[in-house]
Amino acid sequence: MSSVESSKDFEQFRDELDAVERRLAGEIDPGVRAMVVAGAVFVLLFSLVLSHAGSARGFDVLLATDTTRIEHIGLPSRIFVWFVVVFGIGFSLLALMTRRWVLAWIAVAGSAIASVFGVFSIWHRQTPGLGNYVGAGPGIGLIIGTLAVMVLTFHWIRVVWSRTTMHLAAEEQRRNAAAAAEARDRRRLLGDS
Repeated sequence: MSSVESSKDFEQFRDELDAVERRLAGEIDPGVRAMVVAGAVFVLLFSLVLSHAGSARGFDVLLATDTTRIEHIGLPSRIFVWFVVVFGIGFSLLALMTRRWVLAWIAVAGSAIASVFGVFSIWHRQTPGLGNYVGAGPGIGLIIGTLAVMVLTFHWIRVVWSRTTMHLAAEEQRRNAAAAAEARDRRRLLGDS
């Protein structure tokens, strides 16, 4: 079989190989960190059952019940709980189940913002309000939730930044193929072929 015939046979499958390569490049392999992420998600769920401030539990903050009004739960706590539910729990579970890189990045971004709002919520519960109102301080659920979302953020960052040797080899091969195609096009345009 001549090299021209084998080249034609290979070109026939190039689209399929490129599709497989793109699919693999969009996947993550959390490895052992998957258990840590799953554990952090469980702790986040558990923190919603615990007290966030006084008698207001995490689910009360999420659902904006009368307890949150009585306990003077502020906007930082509400934002924190919503980010925990949507990104820390929701997108983390989706990313673990589908192993999609883009979902893991969304989980990282949302968890990082939730970490900031968690710290801000703790600070907010320790600061006197209008008219020197001093309510209940931060509850154990708020503190545990903030620590869990920080751990979750750290481990998701490690997962999305890690690249397997297969990913690195595929990227190198893509770069080499793009450089060869560019050189071939340049020779063809300049009439050097």
